[in-house]
Formats: sequence, structure tokens, C-alpha cells
Amino acid sequence: MRLDRFLSETTPLTRSLAKRALKDGDVTLNGKPIKQAATQIDTEQDEVTFNGEKLELVGLRYLMMHKPTDVECTARRGLYPRVIDLIDLPKVERLQPVGRLDADTTGLLLLTDDGQWSHRVTSPRHRCAKVYIAELAEPVEGSAAKWAINQVAEGIMLEGEETPTQPALLRFLTPTQAELTITEGRYHQVKRMFVALGNHVNALHRQSIGDITLPNDLAPGEWRELTAEEIASF
Repeated sequence: MRLDRFLSETTPLTRSLAKRALKDGDVTLNGKPIKQAATQIDTEQDEVTFNGEKLELVGLRYLMMHKPTDVECTARRGLYPRVIDLIDLPKVERLQPVGRLDADTTGLLLLTDDGQWSHRVTSPRHRCAKVYIAELAEPVEGSAAKWAINQVAEGIMLEGEETPTQPALLRFLTPTQAELTITEGRYHQVKRMFVALGNHVNALHRQSIGDITLPNDLAPGEWRELTAEEIASF
């Protein structure tokens, strides 16, 4: 790997700033100052330091977060803080949400810098089940609940769509709290499904994705690395 590329991947430096740091004598290779940006290094054998600190490549990362409300799953800074602002890791900007949640939606969020793994989780072909808990504006009971459950099981048409939703599983925990399991990821799908059923979602929480369930001891805003078993489940 070129030395300037290695620096840009292990520090906050861009390639141009990495070249400047080399010229300024801030970088050593195996204990000796080096200034040639095009120098090829062995990332496993050679030791590179920047301002006296040893550098190491960041491998692929797989995280889960309990996303709090009023936090955005975007790269750009906007009205709310970004989820990556809550994560203290090097090169955190490389991490991408695996299926976004709206700013006002809470719950399980996966993040990774492994694009292939992310695609396996989100691809409609894989029919990955996602479980949401919705707090509803209007209570649903009796025959109305049975009707809603049957409609969701058959697939419903959303406004602006040309095909119905895939069959999904709806369960009412209370008259105003519902658990919905879907295998798609259409735009604002859960909220739009309840609108199509004549209701409105006041609050939404994602509880699980595939075999990964949000742990009870992971507080809003906290995150942890996925286990090898969790990573391999997709």
C-alpha cells in the first residue's frame, strides 16, 4: 500500500494533508523519517508513526446501537445530531447505517463499513424480518383488530405504490400498541402501513433485525460491537 494512502486510512488526514505531513517530517517508517508519499509499505510488517504515534489499519467494523430519538442516520450535519456523532471510534465516518431509521424512531440500528454485509441484510431478496413496536393514535380492538391483522397478512396498498406490501405479521399488544414484523424496507413503510389501515403512528421503535434483538441493557445512545455469531447470522 502507498504510504500516503495508509496515512489517510489510519488518521484524520486526507491524501493531500498526508503528503504535507510527510514533507514536514512528521512520519517515520520503521523508526526513520520518510517523505516519499509513493513509498510502498507492508501493512503487517512495517511500523509507521505519525507525530510519534504508531498507526494501524482499521478493519471492518460491525456495530449495534440503541438509537435514541432526535438523532439522524445521515452523513450530513442537519437539524439533529448524527448517529456517528455518538460513536467514539477512529474513522467513524466510514460507518454506514444498515437500513435507516427516521429521526423520531428509536431502537435497533446496525452500522458497518462492510458494504457486502450491509447488502445481505437490506436486500429484498433475503427477506430479512424486522420487528417494530408502534404506539398508535387510535385504539384498535375486537373485529377492527382482526380486520387489520388480516389486511396486513394479505398485503396492503400504500399511497403512491404500484404493488402491495409483502405479507407481514401484525399483533396487538394493547389496543394502542402494535407489533409489526415486515420483510421489506420501503420508504416510511411502517408509518404508511398504519395510515393505510386508518390509523397514525405516534411513536415507533425497532426491536429486532433478523436474529439480532436489541438487548434490554443497552440504553438509548449506547452501542456495542456485534459478536461473531451475530455477524454470521446474515
